[in-house]
Amino acid sequence: MTYAPRAVAAMLGVSPVTLRTWDQRYGLGPSVRTEGGHRRYEDSEVEVLRRMVALTGQGVAPAAAAELARQEPVARQAVQRIPVDDAGSAQRGFLAAAKRLDEPLMMDLAAKLVTDHGVVSAWESVFVPCLVELGDLVTGRGRGVEVEHLASASVLHALRGVQRSSRPGVLAALLSCAPDEQHVLALEALGAALSEEDCLWRSLGARVPAEALCDAVVRLRPAVALIWAHRADLAERVPLEDLHSSSDALLAVAGPGWTGLSLPSFVRRPGTLPEAVSVVLSRVR
Repeated sequence: MTYAPRAVAAMLGVSPVTLRTWDQRYGLGPSVRTEGGHRRYEDSEVEVLRRMVALTGQGVAPAAAAELARQEPVARQAVQRIPVDDAGSAQRGFLAAAKRLDEPLMMDLAAKLVTDHGVVSAWESVFVPCLVELGDLVTGRGRGVEVEHLASASVLHALRGVQRSSRPGVLAALLSCAPDEQHVLALEALGAALSEEDCLWRSLGARVPAEALCDAVVRLRPAVALIWAHRADLAERVPLEDLHSSSDALLAVAGPGWTGLSLPSFVRRPGTLPEAVSVVLSRVR
């Protein structure tokens, strides 16, 4: 696949002038020409430019960054996916720390689970059951919100501790909440799981207006755009048709808010974290 210079500039968040400068000064230009003489970047050249953007953003001088960008990145070590052998014990330990409001211990336990077993196993076997139980306690007793919030914050801290991919390339996934949706933890789990797979992703976070979501998908051109909603009234405010007509991104939706809604044929609806990861991987690989 090849890309026009303006498309690459939009993809990378730089100006076309910057791309021309890097081409003229450092030879980081497109090598392909169409029959009409238009210049086009190949995927490998876009990856080099992504490395260039990342390096200059870290303060590396452009000339040195160009040399480093041409070098192949060191392969990341794959996360070893082992099932949590004693999920019940891990849940009890995390819940006990939560009920004592022992945030440092919760953070340590959550980080160790992610490191030892990977995001998907930790999320499905421990984090989700614990957060559901804490949520049920709040609903049943009308108290304990502080416990639930500290537990969620500890899980979020562990998820954000997963090293993000530094490999340049096409943006694999753009993650977003529906308009006025405030629950972001599941999106953070998906992002962390994608990082373990060495995929590039960005998250727009909570309460993303419909217009802003459409603009971001057009500008960033992700392979997959996934929108989360936990209530139907929030899910119904997502402009699926507009997103589809304005972008080549595969559209996916997740969260309980989509249950029972009639979805267009072009929308995927993964029901679990592994399914969501699979949707992205199948699109980019």
